[in-house]
Amino acid sequence: MDRLESIFSMQKGLAEMMNLDRYSKDTEGRVSALCTAIIHEAVELQRTTNWKWWKKPTPFNVDDAREELIDIWHFVVQASLELNLTPDDIMEEYKRKNEINRDRQRNGY
Repeated sequence: MDRLESIFSMQKGLAEMMNLDRYSKDTEGRVSALCTAIIHEAVELQRTTNWKWWKKPTPFNVDDAREELIDIWHFVVQASLELNLTPDDIMEEYKRKNEINRDRQRNGY
């Protein structure tokens, strides 16, 4: 099992442990809830940085930032599961979109 497959397996196991009474029953609702969670975790990650130019900076805590990033990964992987994406699907979609982004950069996007 490769690393991404291991992550997916761990996420499935975690989801099986959760009380999902308040989790949406339909795919669109679940993906929407996961988007909200990703956004909030991204804000928590941003808060680990000194983005407030008007405030005295504090030392950047890489460990805190890494933890917040992994929280985002949990929700991204769960959204992938909700959309029935496999690690192989993700690799193919990533390659496809990466090539589009490369074309955009080459063409002055």
